[in-house]
Amino acid sequence: MISHVQNGRAIGRHVWAFAGAVALMLAIDMLPVPAPLERGGQMIELTAAGKTCLGILAFAVTLWVTETIPFPVTALSVLLLIPAFGIEDFEVVVRTGFGDPIIVFFIGVLLLSAAFTRSGLGTRLAYFIVQKAGSRTDRVLFGFLFSGAMMSMWITDMAVAAIMFPLGVGLLKEAGLQPLQSNFGRTLMISCAFGPLIGGIATPAGTGANPVAIRYLDQLAQVDISFLTWMSLGLPAALMMIPLAWLILIKTFPPEIETLSLDTDGLDQGRQYASRLNAGEVKTLVVFFLTITLWLMAPVVRNLTDGEVRLSIEAVALFGGLSLFLPKMGILSWKEAEKGINWGGILLIVAGLSLGLTIYETGAARWLAWLLMGYLSSIHFALRPFVIVVMVAVLHLMFSSNTVTGTIIIPILIALAHDLNLDPWVVIGPAAFSSSLAFILVTEGPTTVIPYASGYFSIRDMAKVGIWMTLAAALCVSISVLTVGALTGSYG
Repeated sequence: MISHVQNGRAIGRHVWAFAGAVALMLAIDMLPVPAPLERGGQMIELTAAGKTCLGILAFAVTLWVTETIPFPVTALSVLLLIPAFGIEDFEVVVRTGFGDPIIVFFIGVLLLSAAFTRSGLGTRLAYFIVQKAGSRTDRVLFGFLFSGAMMSMWITDMAVAAIMFPLGVGLLKEAGLQPLQSNFGRTLMISCAFGPLIGGIATPAGTGANPVAIRYLDQLAQVDISFLTWMSLGLPAALMMIPLAWLILIKTFPPEIETLSLDTDGLDQGRQYASRLNAGEVKTLVVFFLTITLWLMAPVVRNLTDGEVRLSIEAVALFGGLSLFLPKMGILSWKEAEKGINWGGILLIVAGLSLGLTIYETGAARWLAWLLMGYLSSIHFALRPFVIVVMVAVLHLMFSSNTVTGTIIIPILIALAHDLNLDPWVVIGPAAFSSSLAFILVTEGPTTVIPYASGYFSIRDMAKVGIWMTLAAALCVSISVLTVGALTGSYG
């Protein structure tokens, strides 16, 4: 009876939220076009089409924040609303999103991720690092952070959290540590989220928000970001964050024990993963190394062939994913692959691209950029990356999705970078990283929800360390941007 009442209340809230989203969209559409903004001698106008587009954005954001309907459903509804208001033809809107190469990139990466998990390679790597860390709790914690970050560079952070979760719970139960009563339990399970989140920024394959940023830069700013270019900023920042995350967790929740009284080989499946690699793991490893090599060698190949041969990151990702199904491979079946692919995430990305590009092309992004973030021009260049990371982290608290955050904020920042004559990459890079670094709230994504399900830490526990970790991440990204910028002459 109680559950029926609660369900009824939830449905009622969702109905009101949906009605409110529609009312907000229509209200913005019916508002008069505001007077142009005057910024630095420039007149920034908001067109009627741009105003209506902001209304559609308000509709989508309201539904995303309230989770009234699934994220992908909201994104797909945008494909109908843009032509319904006469902003763009339906065929063009669909082609913009679903005809984008980013789809095959994401599918390829998710196929590789499914193989990594299915073959047992991810679990083996996690066990190996934990065994090497020994029994000291501080070293085990660092091992979890490090292994989570390393794996998340190449497969989705949610999949890595799912790999680390059972290993962490197994260790804690073997040691007899109780949920919400053990500081080490808190830090270890939070590390199952922090490690994957950190590693996700290191390469374009780390999380769905990364290829979205790359695509926007290519289409809106004509800036081609290669795999190596992304890594030149993302990898140093991620490597700096790992020890800082370890230090923040240790200092905030000092472990109540110095060593674990257990045999890591005695954990569930521990002995299995102490043996030699099986055939499926070897094949998966070969495909992974080949894919990564092609990603890294793409600029070299292009230079050696004077641009005649281009290995796009999307084509390489799809090649790697499809290689798993070649004869004699036998790594995973298509049914298993389907379960490992987040189709809803793909729909969210491609439909979100259509919305972001329309916001940009109608001039709404430029107007909104100057209205909300025009102050960036008055901030010293050395502080801009820090401010951008913190600003996007605050927005992420509302949007609860890496891809949603990137879809909304990146077109706005590209418009601002263009007007301020800033290098788009050193503005968008920090924003793209921050859209994936959801350290504060458990509800910001599945990567944090999975470890939270263990019951070893509270929402307040994560927020307590997450605020400090967000500031540490902003510092690490700033150092990476300024250092690489100084070496390349692209920032200053």
